[in-house]
Amino acid sequence: MSQAEEGPRIAVAVVTMGNRPAEVDALLTSVAKQDVAPARIVIIGNGCPLPEFAERLGLPGEVTAIEVDENLGCPGGRNVGLRRLAEFGDVDVVVELDDDGLLVDGDVLRRVRDLYAADPRLGIVGFRIADENGETQRRHVPRVGAKDPMRGGPVTGFLGGGHALSMPMLAEIGDWPAEFFFAHEETDMAWRAIDAGWTVLYEPALLLQHPKTSPARHAIYYRVTARNRVWLTRRRLPLPLIPVHLGIWMLLTLARTRSVGGLRAWFGGFAEGLRQPGGERRPMRWRTVWRLTRLGRPPVI
Repeated sequence: MSQAEEGPRIAVAVVTMGNRPAEVDALLTSVAKQDVAPARIVIIGNGCPLPEFAERLGLPGEVTAIEVDENLGCPGGRNVGLRRLAEFGDVDVVVELDDDGLLVDGDVLRRVRDLYAADPRLGIVGFRIADENGETQRRHVPRVGAKDPMRGGPVTGFLGGGHALSMPMLAEIGDWPAEFFFAHEETDMAWRAIDAGWTVLYEPALLLQHPKTSPARHAIYYRVTARNRVWLTRRRLPLPLIPVHLGIWMLLTLARTRSVGGLRAWFGGFAEGLRQPGGERRPMRWRTVWRLTRLGRPPVI
């Protein structure tokens, strides 16, 4: 029996800006060591040229390198890969990995394949993110107040660094919100998936090793985070919940942010989110609000 007959066909997609060549080599080498080979590997140069990865690293499957002229941001770059895979039409699940991540275990793609084979309504699978010491940052556990990164199950969100997406789900709900550039794009996709009846699963057995980082390392972090949160609520929440959500997050930001410059940038981004269009408004149903609440994260937190 062929691999395609044994279960869903897996692709791996990696977006890089060309500034981490050693890390990308290590990641792709870890992909090559998987006990289930991906049917396709797509590498996107987000505003940068790409070397010949396949010949140098002996990668399995069909390798497609795509170079785009400008940096489209995380969601925009991922969309380039997803659209090419949709054109091929021979992949069921795509695993998207940060270019500085590493698959430590050799059975990650097999586990992904088996999860999707067992549940036709499985839309998104989030990986556990841990640093080289095995530590998972609190913000990387996809539950409010959660401390145990080894507790898996259905959740309301996932991490962009390592995850799997159902191609049939994407055909139904659409791809990443490219206008976000980075920040909150995962929440937008998770809410759309759950609203359409797909499951979002956190599976801690799927490990992506990733250096410990802070999202505030990006110069535009505060502005974009605030802008995108406003866009997220305008796009996805029922009208009565929009001021509740934004009010809660304004209070949390005031309590957490110690930098005056950071607060100034945050409020500037907040105003930008109110002024500028953030994409098509398709609010979730109230039963989705209830489902998110039952899963432990009502969409106002």
